[in-house]
Amino acid sequence: MNLVPHEEGGGPACLLHQVCPECGRIRERPTDPGCPHCAPPPGGAARSRDRDAEGRARNARPRDGLGRPLPYGQEGVPRQSEGVIRTPAQTLAEAQRLFAEGMPFHAHEVLEDAWKSAPADERPLWKGLAQMAVGVTHALRGNTTGGARLLRRGADAVEPYVSRAPHGLDLAALVAWARDRAVDVERHGVPEGGDLVPRLRREGGEEGRERH
Repeated sequence: MNLVPHEEGGGPACLLHQVCPECGRIRERPTDPGCPHCAPPPGGAARSRDRDAEGRARNARPRDGLGRPLPYGQEGVPRQSEGVIRTPAQTLAEAQRLFAEGMPFHAHEVLEDAWKSAPADERPLWKGLAQMAVGVTHALRGNTTGGARLLRRGADAVEPYVSRAPHGLDLAALVAWARDRAVDVERHGVPEGGDLVPRLRREGGEEGRERH
């Protein structure tokens, strides 16, 4: 697997860039410095930003399976490496595993890597799949309005690909699933045992021509 610059392929596919990495709450104006929910007290010093081994800003605070920040020092779920180039089959297998293990936030990171490195004619497809993963993440975090919106947005993005369904994707069923779940979470929230694990590929279906 190779690495590509994280910014390649455009802006965020989701609303997670508006989530404060320190307190986990939504920032209405994500371009403003600091977070209005956890700003330091008057005269207090802001915490210096975490950075990865290459010096890029990347919050090191541990996170749970839904990407919510945990207190420093607690054991969290390891983040996915950024900018990894996988084949479509590898991407879908890894994303499906993460969905099944209750980690849609991490599935979103895998699908977003695919979106950023995909051929131009497939980028809306992978972006839509990433948006579905974010919709599930928001719904499970309790943000049912945002979750439903992202599920529908993802379904709209992948629907034009239904007729050719590349890489063995079961897109007709996936679009129907996303729209049904959007209605469910709006009306009923997320009931215990609710079906928020999408099935990405047809069982025994063709993998499709690899494009990477």
